[in-house]
Amino acid sequence: MAKNNIIIGLDVGTSKVRAIVASVKPKEEIKPKIIGIGESDSLGMRKGVVVDIEEMTKSIKRAIDQAERSSGVHIEKAYVSVGGSHIRAKTSKGIIAVSRADEEVSQDDVIRAISNASAVSMDPNREVIHVIPREFSIDGQSGIQDPRGMTGVRLEVDALIIEGLTPYIKNLRKCLSNTGVEIQGLVLDILASSNSVLLRKQKELGVLVLDLGGGTASMSVYEERKLIHINVLPIGSSHITNDIAIGLRTSIETAEKIKLEHGTCLINSVGKKEEIDLSNFDEKEEGVADRKEVVKIIEARIEEIFHLVNKELKKIDRERLLPSGAVLIGGGAKIPGIVDLAKQRLKLPVQIGNPQGFDGLADKVDDPSFATATGLIMWALEVGGNKDRFKDKTFLNLKNMFNKIKNWFKSFSP
Repeated sequence: MAKNNIIIGLDVGTSKVRAIVASVKPKEEIKPKIIGIGESDSLGMRKGVVVDIEEMTKSIKRAIDQAERSSGVHIEKAYVSVGGSHIRAKTSKGIIAVSRADEEVSQDDVIRAISNASAVSMDPNREVIHVIPREFSIDGQSGIQDPRGMTGVRLEVDALIIEGLTPYIKNLRKCLSNTGVEIQGLVLDILASSNSVLLRKQKELGVLVLDLGGGTASMSVYEERKLIHINVLPIGSSHITNDIAIGLRTSIETAEKIKLEHGTCLINSVGKKEEIDLSNFDEKEEGVADRKEVVKIIEARIEEIFHLVNKELKKIDRERLLPSGAVLIGGGAKIPGIVDLAKQRLKLPVQIGNPQGFDGLADKVDDPSFATATGLIMWALEVGGNKDRFKDKTFLNLKNMFNKIKNWFKSFSP
C-alpha cells in the first residue's frame, strides 16, 4: 500500500467523469472506506475517445477538485479507466521449456511464459493495455490455474491480450498530465467494473457484465473464474438521446431530460393517450409529444444493443447459456423496464449491478453508474496493490511481474 493508504479511482467516461477516494488500512481484512467523491459532466469525449483535450482536461479537473474537497486529500496519482470502440481483445499463447533440472515449475517459468504470450504482432499505432493469463497447461494437461510447484517439461499459458489505439491512449494520458495527476494504472473500464459488481460464484458459473455507457456498451464474459470474452459495442445511451432529439425535433438537452423523466423500455406500460409537454423542459419549446413514440425510440435502441450482445455470445457459444445471467451496469442500466426487456431478449436471468464491498460513503456510490470508479479501487487492491506495480501495460513490466503474478494467483484461492 501507499504510505498514506489512499487509493484513487478515476472513471473518465463519455457522459461523466467520476473520482473516488478510498482509504485502506494495510494488512487488515476490512472493506475499503470511501472518503471522497467527485463527479462532473464529461466534455471533450465522444464514444470513449478524447476529441477535445482542453475541455476533457477541465472536466477531469472539476471531478478531481470536488473529490479533494470532500475527502481532504490532495490527489497526485490515480488508477484511470480507458474504454472506447478502439479496444480489441485477442487470445495468445506463450510456450516455454521448464528451466529447473528437477522439472518443477517455478515462479520464473510462469513469468517467462506470460512474457512470451505478450510478444504478439500488432499494428504500429496500437499498444497493449493488459495481458491477462487465463489458464496454464503442463505437458498437455490443461485447466491449471496455478502451475507453480507442479512437475513437467513444457509450460503453456493461454492469455487474453487487450490492446487499444496509441493516439487515443496518448490523448487520455495528456489530459491527466495537464491536471497534474500521475496515472498509476490504466485499466480497461469493463474489467474494473466487473471487479466491483461480481461475486466469485457468478464468475465460476458463467456471467455476462454489460456496461451501458454514454457512448459505447462494453461487455465481458466470465466462466470458471476466467475472463473468456471482451468486446466494446459502438452504441450507448447517448444514441438514445440523439434519436429522441431527431424524432421530436428538439434539442439534445431537452431530449436528455425527457429520456430521464419519461423514458422506459416497455411500451406496454405506457397509456395510449399519455403526452409530454415539451415546454415543461424548455420554455422555448412548444407543443406536446406522444410518450408512446418516445418509448418506441428507446426500446428500439436498447433492443439493438441486446441483439449485438446476443451475436457476441453466439460467437463464443454462450448465447442463453450463462447460469448467472447478465449484470447490467452504467447509466443506461437505470432506464425503467430495462431488466424485463433484457430478460426477454437475452433469455437469461438479469439484475442491476451495484458496487459492493465498501464502507464509508458507500451509500453515495450504490449506483450502477459508479461501478467503474469503484471497480478501479478493487482492481488496485486485488491485482496491483496500491503501488506503481503496473504502469501502462499490465504484466509487461518484468521488474514487477513477481508481485503481479502472485496477486493474480491469490484471486483463485478459496
